[in-house]
Amino acid sequence: MNAVRHASSAQTSVKDRCDAVRRKLNGFPRVSLAHLPTPLEPMDRLSAHLGGPRIWVKRDDCTGLSGGGNKTRKLEFLMADALAQRADCVITQGATQSNHARQTAAAAAKLGLACHILLEDRTGYVDPAYTDNGNVLLDRLHGATVDRRPGGADMAAEMKTFAERLRAEGHRPYIIPGGGSNPVGALGYVNCAIELLTQAAETELDIDHLVHATGSSGTQAGLVAGLAAAESDLDLLGIGVRAPQEKQETMVHDLARRTMDHLGAGFEIPRDRVRANCDHVGPGYGLPTEAMQEAVRLLARLEGLLFDPVYSGKGLAGLIDLVQRGEFGGARNIAFLHTGGSAALFGYPDLFSSN
Repeated sequence: MNAVRHASSAQTSVKDRCDAVRRKLNGFPRVSLAHLPTPLEPMDRLSAHLGGPRIWVKRDDCTGLSGGGNKTRKLEFLMADALAQRADCVITQGATQSNHARQTAAAAAKLGLACHILLEDRTGYVDPAYTDNGNVLLDRLHGATVDRRPGGADMAAEMKTFAERLRAEGHRPYIIPGGGSNPVGALGYVNCAIELLTQAAETELDIDHLVHATGSSGTQAGLVAGLAAAESDLDLLGIGVRAPQEKQETMVHDLARRTMDHLGAGFEIPRDRVRANCDHVGPGYGLPTEAMQEAVRLLARLEGLLFDPVYSGKGLAGLIDLVQRGEFGGARNIAFLHTGGSAALFGYPDLFSSN
């Protein structure tokens, strides 16, 4: 793959292509929730430790809202849509230690909307540190109601039923899918792709690969659509934290195509533009792996950065494994998208309590 600065359509500059996508994004309702642009910083101690390409981190843990995280970008568009539909409350769902739920609760609080969260038990953990600390504590601190559902529940149906009950009580609920992953929410990561391309161009940084954790598919789908709309051939790889490879890639490709249609940019997205490495899911979503624990400890001690056990930590473990195995041979610069989530560390205290 060519680097970012040498993308296709040489007749137009990166700035011109990015500006064209920004004009498309400006046509959608949006509220300001995030501190943008987020920093793009080198992780030179990690790079030296691994002995591979120079690794950079795109700090979406610094979006600001309730400790930051990737969902805030999506919520800028989702909450604007809720307000446009005159909603007085929002409903969303996620796993017990959902970063998305926390950020949704915070966004609702900031905008004066009630927030109702349905949490699915995907791990079977009963330790109060897991069930009531970390993100769950913050959900409640932001004023959200929290209702539990068993593992395997049809969470979309559960939200629909909950919304019907609220409507019967005279409320106007707006349903946000898990992870904020629909074409409206994915616009937040179309915007992130444009932001990253602009940062790279302005600093004359050739990024060969962009790596990130992928789960509910909205972050990766938005990045895929944004890069395609900007005619960039930057290599993008998702590290799966949830599903087998074929299922993960299919979900991302479907949502990326729907996001492109919603954006109205008119570009096709070939299936081979979507890649996910799902070797680091481990025993399941939210269930720890040794590689994740090692990666979280390593970055805390080498770079002073906190990653979470569920999502960004597994993505980081995947990146480290691929660098160590020489999978990025010939690359000079790799960017890793830090999706935040450090509040979840407090739901897994026993994993990191010893030296």
